[in-house]
Amino acid sequence: MANKVLVISGTASPKDKSFSIALQNKFVEEYKKLNSDDEFIYLDLNDEKMAQITLSRDNMKDFFNQEDALNYIEQLKSVNKVIIASPMNNFAVSAMIKNYLDHILLANQTFSYKYSKKGDAKGLLDHLSVQVLTTQGAPIGWYPFGDHTNYLKGTWEFVGAKVNHPICFAGTKLEPVVSMDPNQAILQVESEIIKAAKSF
Repeated sequence: MANKVLVISGTASPKDKSFSIALQNKFVEEYKKLNSDDEFIYLDLNDEKMAQITLSRDNMKDFFNQEDALNYIEQLKSVNKVIIASPMNNFAVSAMIKNYLDHILLANQTFSYKYSKKGDAKGLLDHLSVQVLTTQGAPIGWYPFGDHTNYLKGTWEFVGAKVNHPICFAGTKLEPVVSMDPNQAILQVESEIIKAAKSF
């Protein structure tokens, strides 16, 4: 049976300069070789008004509205796979990715404490499989307090999704990667991409 795959990107970099877009495109390319009948929906958060809206006390009352939250939650309920790509911005996911997650992390819609064990939440998106794709300027381990990859993994697991082995392409601000075309640089982790695509 064909899958319905939502591809979410949230980088502010130009598409031809973005390592996270290159990583996303390469993963999708390898995945499609194995799943040619799957349907793809592309969600570039640069194009979504919702992704520009940051939660504050002034908008909290209306933040989780139909257009900016419930429609995106329904979209997640209508697909069975998610590919999400994010760069590291100031030791975290991009602001657009954070705003997206803030809108879809809604009690009784994507998770619930009702009928769960004390202190635990029950994820309501347990039909989803998720592939996390991240990039960062520094090598792994330079800034242990900034781990956007595990943040994304844990967040999707919180809503019940099964998360495939994440891929983080690190060191993009260092030579020789910083001087390379992103599509060529990504080939350094091609074997990891192919392996993940096979298991997703």
